Amino acid sequence: MKVSILGTGSVGQALAAKLSALGHSVFIGTRNVGDSLAKTGADNWGNPQIGAWMGLHPNIQLLTFKEAVVQGSDLIVFAMNGHAALDCLNSVGAELLTGKVMLDISNPLDFSKGFPPSLTVCNTDSLGEQIQKAYPALKVVKSLNTMSNPVMVNPALLEGDHSVFVSGNDASAKVKVSELLKSFGWAESNIIDLGDITTARGTEMILPLWVRLYGKLQTPLFNFNINMAKK
Repeated sequence: MKVSILGTGSVGQALAAKLSALGHSVFIGTRNVGDSLAKTGADNWGNPQIGAWMGLHPNIQLLTFKEAVVQGSDLIVFAMNGHAALDCLNSVGAELLTGKVMLDISNPLDFSKGFPPSLTVCNTDSLGEQIQKAYPALKVVKSLNTMSNPVMVNPALLEGDHSVFVSGNDASAKVKVSELLKSFGWAESNIIDLGDITTARGTEMILPLWVRLYGKLQTPLFNFNINMAKK
């Protein structure tokens, strides 16, 4: 596939590297290519910033948001902070987004008052729904937003079964995303289709619990397992 990844941070980098390793053509989108390439240090977590990272991944192209969506025409992956979602997609434009499948990994996190973050939208709405409402012809599938990026692309990092959730209005788009998840190593039995995009409210609201667990466990390498009783 030709895949566009919107976002140059650690999540976008992890997804880009995995997709490229699986043989897909990957195009990362950013606001300003020159500014991004000038970032050659490390981020707050010690990970390489995008300028240094690109030098290690010559098969991946860095383009503007719009150019990345044009080139990565088979699938869009939104891997930025949730507060930037609508601005980013507005810069791409509704015409280019029409009919596309977008895997939305973002969460509506608000760090304005420090850590831990709060949610900018919850309970009766979700970021996934807001994106879908703004772009009704875009096939939004919320998934992978309840775990850290190493687990997203390599579920075998954790022993035993653990779950990944899928939400979206379009059945064929959810199948496409589920097939991608399976290529990452997710067992079909651990992929839980929650229903339409309104169910993204639940997965986005997991994040405050995830953050507290991260503080307690002092590691991001954990996930949730839905263990159902046998019939």
